[in-house]
Amino acid sequence: MKLTNTMTIFTRCIAALLVAAMCVFTGCMVGPKYHTPTTVAPPAYKELTPADYKNTDGWKVAQPKDDALRGKWWEIFNDPELNELEVKVNVSNQTIMSATETFYASRALVKEARAQLFPTLSASPSATLQRTPTITRTVTTGGTGTANSSSGMFATYSLPFDASWQPDLFGRIRNTIRSSAYAAQASAADLENTRLTLQAEVAIDYFDLRGQDSLKRLLDSTIDAFQKSLDLTTALYQTGIGDAEAVAQAETQLEATKAQDTALGIQRAQFEHAIAMLTGQPASTFSIPEKPLIPNPPAIPIGLPSQLLERRPDVAAAERLVAQANAQIGIARAAYFPTITLTGSTGLESTAASSLFNWQSRFFSIGAAGAETLFDAGLRHATVEQFQSQYNATVANYRQAVLVAFQQVEDNLAMLRILSAEIQDQDKAVSSAQNALTLATDRYQLGIDPYLNVITAQTTLLSNQETAVNLRIQQMTASGGLIEALGGGWNSSQIPSPAQLVSKAP
Repeated sequence: MKLTNTMTIFTRCIAALLVAAMCVFTGCMVGPKYHTPTTVAPPAYKELTPADYKNTDGWKVAQPKDDALRGKWWEIFNDPELNELEVKVNVSNQTIMSATETFYASRALVKEARAQLFPTLSASPSATLQRTPTITRTVTTGGTGTANSSSGMFATYSLPFDASWQPDLFGRIRNTIRSSAYAAQASAADLENTRLTLQAEVAIDYFDLRGQDSLKRLLDSTIDAFQKSLDLTTALYQTGIGDAEAVAQAETQLEATKAQDTALGIQRAQFEHAIAMLTGQPASTFSIPEKPLIPNPPAIPIGLPSQLLERRPDVAAAERLVAQANAQIGIARAAYFPTITLTGSTGLESTAASSLFNWQSRFFSIGAAGAETLFDAGLRHATVEQFQSQYNATVANYRQAVLVAFQQVEDNLAMLRILSAEIQDQDKAVSSAQNALTLATDRYQLGIDPYLNVITAQTTLLSNQETAVNLRIQQMTASGGLIEALGGGWNSSQIPSPAQLVSKAP
């Protein structure tokens, strides 16, 4: 009884010491406090100002409002087929699925790191049966010797419970948790950046495909016109007015244009196959009906440059990696301080199964151990320097990501502004080429000019018409590129918090 009371008092003393130690050291966190790296954001975008709206297609209706661009950003183009394709990307794209599982794995690492805060409990029940060897003894009684032998079977039953715990006195475990949480948040932002990139790629490929359909419609109509010209030159030749050279020239132009029309099928097929892959469908069973491009560049809400840092998932991921690198410095600095490990064991042990759960069969032990490196030839100092340099590198990467973000936005704004002016000029060039063709055709029919002048005018018109279509394709793809550069409808508030990372909900 005295032994029991003594051990009870001893256990309580150890528990009290542990509570006191935790009260003293729980708030002790080594390592630098994290601050988001500073970056310089310009007050406004320079490549498309409100003064340019009236001269830029799609920006004439109203000044953009920052609250107009949200999650389903592709709906701003008002194209039902594009909307359907974008939905399939979110559901079936394998790259997005892979990035999702990568995020889930990083979230599990947070839970693994958090588990280090708590004691480890284990049980190792056992039952051992042992036979002792036979021992023969000779016993002499009254001058008569008697041989006795003894052997036996012994059983040992044990039900031990072991506990081990390493208090986080200097924040090594807590910094590890933070590092894992920041890495998981970066993975979540990477997932959204992957999603945005693929969604934008589908939109751009879709506009390119529709552009090929517009070019084909243009070439089909041009082939009809060239066929009529060939019929005309043939009729004039047969009546003795024209010559065989004009017929050959008209036929050559017609066949060359047919070949050009046929070649468009290569790029269209490639764009269609690319969209099939992005939407998670076999290219062999996927098709998109032909329909010409409808150039309707929307007024995209660009907001302020300072808001871009909150709207770009790749920039958010880079910033979270900076936070992770900062936590790694704290982990490295914690190696300068001692570690304490508390261990305890209790359980039941008996040579008979029937008495295993008797009070007399109990046992326990409790202990504490500390460890501190006294000499490591500068290893810990070098490790801190390593993580400090890695932190500086991630800061540079973050600032570079910000600069790239501003560059991409300005690039696409400049494209939209300049393309609008270029399209207006190109439309005038198409109109002038059409007038020149009409004049050349009339002069040829009157016998004033040779047919070569007609061919030259036709070639000039077709070239200008193709340029006009390509400019409108660039205009639509630049709109999609601008939305991607602005971060789509994403916002950094969508990054899961540390509490959400360790919750049971997906």
